[in-house]
Amino acid sequence: MSLRRCRLYLITPPEIADIAAFSRALDEALDAGDVASLQLRLKSRDGVSAPDSQILELGRHIIPRAQDRGVAVLVNDRPDLAVELGADGVHIGQGDMPYAKARKLMGQDAIVGVTCHDSRHLGMEAGEAGAEYVAFGAFYPTGTKDPKAKAELELLTWWQQMMELPCVAIGGITAENARPLVEAGADFLAVSAGVWRADEGPGEAVRRFNAVFDELAT
Repeated sequence: MSLRRCRLYLITPPEIADIAAFSRALDEALDAGDVASLQLRLKSRDGVSAPDSQILELGRHIIPRAQDRGVAVLVNDRPDLAVELGADGVHIGQGDMPYAKARKLMGQDAIVGVTCHDSRHLGMEAGEAGAEYVAFGAFYPTGTKDPKAKAELELLTWWQQMMELPCVAIGGITAENARPLVEAGADFLAVSAGVWRADEGPGEAVRRFNAVFDELAT
């Protein structure tokens, strides 16, 4: 069981055609229950990022909505755009900008999170470098991206027992399959389709996630 109450880490859909419609869906999600953070990620399944202009346009619409509700906003891969948009931080993958460079661009007060796939070693390296969190996954099959690794639940348990640094579980997570990840020790669950494509709508999906978190909190 998690030592802390797990929290929700939302990730935007990989493609957003109608910013106004998504903004309404985002409002519904954020007003439905506790959400710790929102990652702005416009990237296709095969890893192709949207043009900077699209990222900036979306960011200018949604970052104030989230920050006004006390939700931290991170930009995927791009510290330069995160700074321009006034985001709270950046999330970087292993193939993206090195942590040290991202930290230099973002400043010491910003959040910098790092993808660590299924690797304890990468997680420890990120923690030693100064990351605010590490992200492990994919734990379940996902249609959002082609994962480079399949992570096991025991990784979360080991991390929670050995490390103080928060860990994020990612990959195909829904309200239906969230429980084992929380019980294993995830501090945050990173969710995209599990909220935005939920049959019951994003607001009800957020409520269902939080019901699981509340039930399992110590």
